[in-house]
Amino acid sequence: MTVRLIATDLDGTLLDSSSAVTPRTRVALDAARERGIHVVPVTARQPIGLRAIAADAGFDGWALCSNGAYAVRLDDGRMLFAEELPADTIRTLVQALRASIPGLLFASVREGGETFVAQEGYAEIAQLSDHKRDPRTMGGVPLEQVLAAPSLKLVIRHPELAPAALFDTLRNLGLTLFEATLSGAPFVEVMAEGVTKATGLARLCEHLGIDRADVVAFGDALNDVEMLRWAGRGVAMAHAEPVVQDAADETTASNDDDGVAQVIERLLG
Repeated sequence: MTVRLIATDLDGTLLDSSSAVTPRTRVALDAARERGIHVVPVTARQPIGLRAIAADAGFDGWALCSNGAYAVRLDDGRMLFAEELPADTIRTLVQALRASIPGLLFASVREGGETFVAQEGYAEIAQLSDHKRDPRTMGGVPLEQVLAAPSLKLVIRHPELAPAALFDTLRNLGLTLFEATLSGAPFVEVMAEGVTKATGLARLCEHLGIDRADVVAFGDALNDVEMLRWAGRGVAMAHAEPVVQDAADETTASNDDDGVAQVIERLLG
């Protein structure tokens, strides 16, 4: 196939288990860029989390953050688009979910991913790896302030319940007007209605004049499924759940075995 753009998830996909870019993966990414191929991180992370690994991966162009909710240039901060979850939808969702599950905690990602508004008590159960933010910098506000403004991504977590249980409860509420997913992080992620990594990637490709048939996408988690189906060639990681592998055209080695690099090397011949 002709490859004009490589779209890759980060955690569990491009990055190894220590959240690093291996030398082999960096060489493969550089080889793709030397051929004029766009290499785009498509991630649940915010820019703060991308900046932590951008130099190692050579990322300095477009990135898709918050599971496709917005596209940002990493070199100058320019935004191509941003799809926000309306405050009214957030309040309706939170009210219904809290009635089913006591003890939930919420956080809201705003302002191009640079602002993180966390409910009181959220920082106490968070770790640096969760959001690539030091929990000591998160502060804490009353829930009303978390729900008071539109959000690029609403984060839902519980001190004890697994994200899968929260996700199932949320889906069984029968509510609409939002998109929810799991990324492998210890929380549920909620975006605006219809927003997925696939929709964000489609908008970016339209901007760049690239056909979906010329896109190779890599992923390992539930939030990658739509992107793997949309791309001309979807590649799942060896450790991905069956639903992710079923959405892909092929399965590569794990992130610790440079699975992404192996496919890029093959495609570049």
